[in-house]
Amino acid sequence: MNKVKNNLSVLMGKRKIRSINQLSKETGLRHEALNRLYAEDQEYNPSVKTLIILCDFFECDLHELIEYTPAQ
Repeated sequence: MNKVKNNLSVLMGKRKIRSINQLSKETGLRHEALNRLYAEDQEYNPSVKTLIILCDFFECDLHELIEYTPAQ
């Protein structure tokens, strides 16, 4: 089975962002969307805009935020 994993918690730790609430305030993104992404809700599909905002905020490439592992 394919696996999609995000590194939001790792990136937050590196930037000393202590909560989803703080990240929401600093990025302008909705708390609910960030919470679902943080919890790795497999039913949640973040928008491209959300991913771009997060990559810009964390100064990272998309592959550093989202990891895809194909089924073997």
